[in-house]
Amino acid sequence: MKQHRGPGRLYPSVTGAVAVTLAVGGCGAGGGTGHAARTSRPAVPDGTSSTAPAISDAAAAWRKWGLSPLPAAPRPPADKPVRLSATGTVPVLTHVPTAQKVVFITVDDGQEKDPKFIRMLRDLKVPITMFLMNDAIKSDYTYFKPLQALGNHIQNHTLHHPVMSTLSLARQKEEVCGDQKILTRKYGTAPLLFRPPYGAYDTNTRIAVGECGPRAIVWWRESMQIRNMQYQSADKRLHAGDIILAHFRGPSELKGTTMTHMFANLLRHIREQGFAVARLEDYIQPPTG
Repeated sequence: MKQHRGPGRLYPSVTGAVAVTLAVGGCGAGGGTGHAARTSRPAVPDGTSSTAPAISDAAAAWRKWGLSPLPAAPRPPADKPVRLSATGTVPVLTHVPTAQKVVFITVDDGQEKDPKFIRMLRDLKVPITMFLMNDAIKSDYTYFKPLQALGNHIQNHTLHHPVMSTLSLARQKEEVCGDQKILTRKYGTAPLLFRPPYGAYDTNTRIAVGECGPRAIVWWRESMQIRNMQYQSADKRLHAGDIILAHFRGPSELKGTTMTHMFANLLRHIREQGFAVARLEDYIQPPTG
């Protein structure tokens, strides 16, 4: 894996077939099943009264989905650890540099449009970042508006989901700029971030992204499959600031498992390792001026 050095940190650059191999959990077919996930027992957080209405209501919402609450996310830092520039080469973010015990959930594509997933996020109030691809969402653009109304940002994931590093600069710009225009028109806000399908990008991708509007490329360190996560770290554990990849997928791609069950399994993994889920955009300073 090649390394690109950005301001103050290293960014991995993955291109072509290597990227597809490394990112098989990203935007490919549904992943492995592994051992069956354990069902967590519902619990009221330590040091709180079970009679407190807010705590009781929150715990009940989590029990509804067969889950126990995650740790509360800390207040986002006033001094954002990621600062983006309005000009220059876009950086590639693989994680967020933070000491807070938080991780970030990103959900790609948009093929599955399960109404229960909207109800789940309304109940649990877990923040996500959506990287939407036009071919997947054009059958029902309105599905994602209730998720956006919860405070979840919509970001760029191309028009047609190609392997970007195999395309010319002109074709890459068509993919990124085309999705940027549609998402801006449909959801009222221009995407700040871009995720390349399969994680594959090259120098032309970074040029295209910068010229089309987004100011950073976002990679990931873990990908959620059906019951288990694929880790890039040798210790097979989450770390502070990790970006997790999941997908809008349903039973046809998850071997009969629903999206809400997959997402519940993801939350169990996060809770078992003691992490809170924070909103990715709360840790990123957009360009000023």
